[in-house]
Amino acid sequence: VSPLSSSPAAQIEVIPCKICGDKSSGIHYGVITCEGCKGFFRRSQQNNASYSCSRQRNCLIDRTNRNRCQHCRLQKCLALGMSR
Repeated sequence: VSPLSSSPAAQIEVIPCKICGDKSSGIHYGVITCEGCKGFFRRSQQNNASYSCSRQRNCLIDRTNRNRCQHCRLQKCLALGMSR
């Protein structure tokens, strides 16, 4: 095993995003996330966003559904420990 493949950065890339399961790009706001969830969380915090869920507040957040419910996506970010 080469030292490059065992570096912490290389290991993080194989761990999926904790929010949606997409390919992660590193630790952002305290949680291993993809660029999409990192940007979503950043914009939500910058804009002091207040989202509402039109369903039962337990929407599935995965790579294909992550843009369907901002409320549930943000709640998942917060529940998994993302913070500014």
